[in-house]
Amino acid sequence: MARILLKNVWKRYGNLDIVKGFDLEIQDKEFCILVGPSGCGKTTTLRMIAGLEEISDGEIFIDDVKVNDIPPKNRDIAMVFQSYALYPHMTVYDNMAFGLKLRGYSKREIDQRVKEASEILSIEHLLERRPKQLSGGQRQRVAVGRAIVRKPKVFLFDEPLSNLDAKLRVQMRAELKKLHERLQSTMIYVTHDQTEAMTMGDKICVMKDGLIQQVAGPIELYDKPANRFVAGFIGSPPMNFLEVDVLEKGENIVLNEGTFEITLPKSYKESVVKYVGQKLCLGIRPEGIYDKLFFNLANKDVASFSATVDVVEPLGSEIYLHLNTGKNTLIAKVDAHNQARSNQVIELILNLSTIQLFDLSTGQTII
Repeated sequence: MARILLKNVWKRYGNLDIVKGFDLEIQDKEFCILVGPSGCGKTTTLRMIAGLEEISDGEIFIDDVKVNDIPPKNRDIAMVFQSYALYPHMTVYDNMAFGLKLRGYSKREIDQRVKEASEILSIEHLLERRPKQLSGGQRQRVAVGRAIVRKPKVFLFDEPLSNLDAKLRVQMRAELKKLHERLQSTMIYVTHDQTEAMTMGDKICVMKDGLIQQVAGPIELYDKPANRFVAGFIGSPPMNFLEVDVLEKGENIVLNEGTFEITLPKSYKESVVKYVGQKLCLGIRPEGIYDKLFFNLANKDVASFSATVDVVEPLGSEIYLHLNTGKNTLIAKVDAHNQARSNQVIELILNLSTIQLFDLSTGQTII
């Protein structure tokens, strides 16, 4: 078992609060991602779990044992760093075996564990090489292998893929996910890359300025963000945000963008009616905007508007259209067969079942 519990954890440097009242429970065998922009406190949180940073306040438990005062070597964790931290003068085999030698394992046990880990990671043929003879992806595998041989309760990953090229990052994401399924260990993974978070994590903790914004699975984060920050951080391209006036016209609630209006479905009225006469932030994901020529209007709650195409980004399987309404800019993700061109004015459709509304002052989600 390797259940992790953080209770009201704070980290301060002088008068500066880096992590603020952090409460998080990570279940045994769970793959938890800490994600957020640079400086949000995610690596500091990971280092506190590892024991490499002292906590200022709060409690950290591993398997119901409070570890605040337990040194890192006794917490039964293994950490994989962004820099790989391999010994350049040692072979791959010796790098993987070094920690076991320090702990007094027999040569037979060390050899068995190193060979087992190298088979899992497909690096058996690299055991006699030195780090300078390896590619970035191979070095990363060795760093992970060095952690695997320990057979720890918890694996901690601190942005381990950030030094790799884009293609290799995609490959290593899949490798790490398969590794988690095979080892059935508790893993905590820090990244600023929301794509890594969405594709790898069972549970994702979104952070900003040392505070937890939302903890949920990837689909819930995407479909039901708790606030505007989460909505804008999760998703690529990011969600479009428009400031709109909330008006009441007869029995309908209408959102006025300035160049077009949206009549909200009646099911949204109860949540929005108290904002009549005020402004709200409307969020719509790029895949919720369609070219009218390619959209079937039947049985859909939709709104139509026109916009000028500023830029066309063809990506093979899809196209990103950068649009300008005259008041706001938007990105639409449309079908690869779309024929829109720069400077063309086109008619578009908003799928109202996919919109989000946020309070302008608090950023909290309304619908």
